[in-house]
Amino acid sequence: MSEPTVQMLPAWPQSDGAARAAAAFRARFGAEPDGVWSAPGRVNVIGEHTDYNGGLCLPIALPHRTYVALATRPAAADGAAGHDPELVRLASAQESGAWEGRLADVGPGTVPGWAAYAVGVAWALRQDGHAVGGFDAVVDSCVPYGAGLSSSAALECAVAVALDEVHGLGLADDDAGRARLAAACIRAENEIAGAPTGGMDQAASLRCTAGHALLLDNRDGSTRHIPFDLSAHGLALLVVDTRAPHQLADGQYAARRAQCHAAADALGVPTLREVEDLDAALARLGTALPAGAEVDVIRRRVRHVVSDTRRVELVERLLDADEVEQVGPVLTEAHASLRDDYEVSVRELDLAVESAVGAGALGGRMVGGGFGGSAVALVRADDVEPVAQAVAGAFASAGLTAPAFLVATAEGPAGRSA
Repeated sequence: MSEPTVQMLPAWPQSDGAARAAAAFRARFGAEPDGVWSAPGRVNVIGEHTDYNGGLCLPIALPHRTYVALATRPAAADGAAGHDPELVRLASAQESGAWEGRLADVGPGTVPGWAAYAVGVAWALRQDGHAVGGFDAVVDSCVPYGAGLSSSAALECAVAVALDEVHGLGLADDDAGRARLAAACIRAENEIAGAPTGGMDQAASLRCTAGHALLLDNRDGSTRHIPFDLSAHGLALLVVDTRAPHQLADGQYAARRAQCHAAADALGVPTLREVEDLDAALARLGTALPAGAEVDVIRRRVRHVVSDTRRVELVERLLDADEVEQVGPVLTEAHASLRDDYEVSVRELDLAVESAVGAGALGGRMVGGGFGGSAVALVRADDVEPVAQAVAGAFASAGLTAPAFLVATAEGPAGRSA
């Protein structure tokens, strides 16, 4: 039996991505865009499902980006038809059809599909008091779609920096302003797209810096940029897109979030971040939760969240001490916690981690919300190809859809590309 082909997913050079988006804009609207902006997807090194629990996480921005060619729509002096300053027209190279509507009509439940993530940002900025008008935009992206690498946040953040610049808001000029842009993107996703995600993805896309992982404290929004150059240590972070469908809007993610909030309420703390004595907290939940609650299930959810923030702290210390190889076993421990306590893994994610570690990876885990998507493996640089080959072979033997791969390097944040 021949070895399966390893499919790598390359990132576009920014100049190519910008050119693609601009060309698509001209073809769609017959005019030049005001510019092209882009934002990266993200992969989270450690700290999963901690963001909405006030915990810590450690993402990096990927070289894979979403590009948005955009132009404002000023009103004609004579009020001529076709120059409605409230109108938004959207198209995507990845999606069939287009969306058109007026900003004044946008609200929760009013915009279907992918367009909600884009126009929702304009709505959220308006809700925050910013004078944002209508626009035309075309999207093109090399962030793997449905892979748990934050293609939705990349879209939101590319639109956010575009609107920020064309309307002179100045928020993208410093980190505090970028935090406000991230908040608008989170609100767009939560309220307009209806996906109750946390804030890590948007923070990573807007606030990461090249060559660094972003230590994000979700309790107060503070950050620390930790040098993250794996190649200098002869290592690489291999991402496995399992091609298992990745959906966060089917209720599973929301259920986990509700369970965590129920636990925090029962313990009398704002978030699970305030839990210091884990054993005492787990014992207390037996009597503190309301009658009928799934006590054992909620205990497992709490154990994962609290222990994963502690794993982020451990990885921070290991990176600071240049003990980068020791990060591997922490990743594998985190995967077991996500699989057994948080119950968000699936067969493909487990197989990706097991086969990678079996082929010599230093460690690995599922990333993102779970229920499909991607896994990561910390590997020696010389082992990227053999580990990918082993994972692809394991999937073929199991009769699963062939996975795809990319090597994650820590890149820069959202901004203008052309």
